[in-house]
Amino acid sequence: MTKLLREPSLRSEASETLDPNDWEALRAQGHRMLDDVFDFIAGVRDRPVWQPAPDAVRARFRTALPHKPSELGSVYREFADSVAPYATGNVHPGFMGWVHGGGTAVGVLADMLAAGLNANLGGRDHMPIEVERQVVEWVREMFGFPAGASGLFVTGTSMANLMAVLVARTAVLGSSARRHGNGHQGALLTAYTSRAAHGCISKAMDIAGLGSDGLRMIGVDDAHRIDVAALRRQIACDREAGLQPFLVVGSAGTVDIGAIDDLMALSTLCREEGLWFHVDGAYGALGILSPVIAPQLAGIENADSVALDFHKWGQVPYDAGFLLVREGERHREAFAAPAAYLRRETRGLAAGSVWPCDLGPDLSRGFRALKTWFTLKTFGTEKLGAVITRTCALAGYLEARILAEPRLELLAPVNLNIVCFRYRADDANRVNRDIVIDIQESGIAAPSTTVLDGALAIRAAIVNHRTDTCDIDALIAAVLEFGGQRASSAAVVDIAASPSLAV
Repeated sequence: MTKLLREPSLRSEASETLDPNDWEALRAQGHRMLDDVFDFIAGVRDRPVWQPAPDAVRARFRTALPHKPSELGSVYREFADSVAPYATGNVHPGFMGWVHGGGTAVGVLADMLAAGLNANLGGRDHMPIEVERQVVEWVREMFGFPAGASGLFVTGTSMANLMAVLVARTAVLGSSARRHGNGHQGALLTAYTSRAAHGCISKAMDIAGLGSDGLRMIGVDDAHRIDVAALRRQIACDREAGLQPFLVVGSAGTVDIGAIDDLMALSTLCREEGLWFHVDGAYGALGILSPVIAPQLAGIENADSVALDFHKWGQVPYDAGFLLVREGERHREAFAAPAAYLRRETRGLAAGSVWPCDLGPDLSRGFRALKTWFTLKTFGTEKLGAVITRTCALAGYLEARILAEPRLELLAPVNLNIVCFRYRADDANRVNRDIVIDIQESGIAAPSTTVLDGALAIRAAIVNHRTDTCDIDALIAAVLEFGGQRASSAAVVDIAASPSLAV
């Protein structure tokens, strides 16, 4: 029996490895695939932004588990025919539905290089981790954080926000909470954010075991920023009730309209109240690279932690989320977990402590830092900042087009790069919902929807560095065309009697 078990593992024929028998054939196939990727990006305007996959195409992905090998070329053809044409579409300049970056060809190459190394960035002493540490230092510099600040690449800001809640929880309850749970004191913890904040904040409280009811949703002002006076009153009320406020989450670019909270006022309040100040800067935090937007982020340098995504305004291919923590020791206290198989040495491959796995929940981690390092090195922060500034200028152009068109109505202030508006009609919510779906299915553009004070809005988030005025014009033309089709002449609002277009 022992002999039978050993024999297969001792074979050394080429068929028993996953490397190719013919490297030259693989090289040729790889070049074709890379050329196709570049053609896909270069010719993006020649295709629909998005198109629904036909049932016949979906059926190709309902097959049985493959037991026998397939020729690489045929597998690639299936991808090229059945996957690539029906992707989300955020590479396209007409994609404006959600806050998705457009990626770059440079990022594609960096991802390829990272895959070739197949490095695990959980720990140990190797240069890929030094690349991540370099980016951490650059991010620390971007936001004016002190030496000793720590950072970590994660999937996205949803994960980064969860980790920030855990760091804040450990800071207030101590490391014993990691062993014994949140306990009675944890049940008293309350956190605060605005009604306009992303839903992942509530989910983070839930997953952290603190309960979503422990999150107070504070009202906003006319600019959709958190009402700081109302926040101060709620904190006082909770203290009086015997609860323990511990965390305030400010928004740098809210999900609906891109509002930035008064971060300076929030940082001052948190210092006075002894609270952890976290900033959810999923996409807006990188506005720090734009001389036009950076002043609106004043106060972010005082945060205890900042979450952001390089795959949004940073144009890094998915995924590349990031958490920055002011006090590196606090960060480590929340996640470090010594284990015999993770023993650290002063030399050899097991050297190089602190390891990234000491700063987050993952031991197995991909080389996300490389595509971010390539992006920052290749383009530089000035170029990236100029791209960010231009997306906001394009949002201003869209705003002007809406205000000049009597059939359209602006529904929220344009703070950064998100514009919310609608086609004026009776049963406007239904009409505008149908308009958005019609436009998506047409392939002309891909806006999304949100709801503001009960009104369903067409939401255009201009994030892609490829987007130009012609794409804005195409969106407006499509809204007017499909709006005219959806709203009969009797259903269209009397423009003369309509409220002011200025918001």
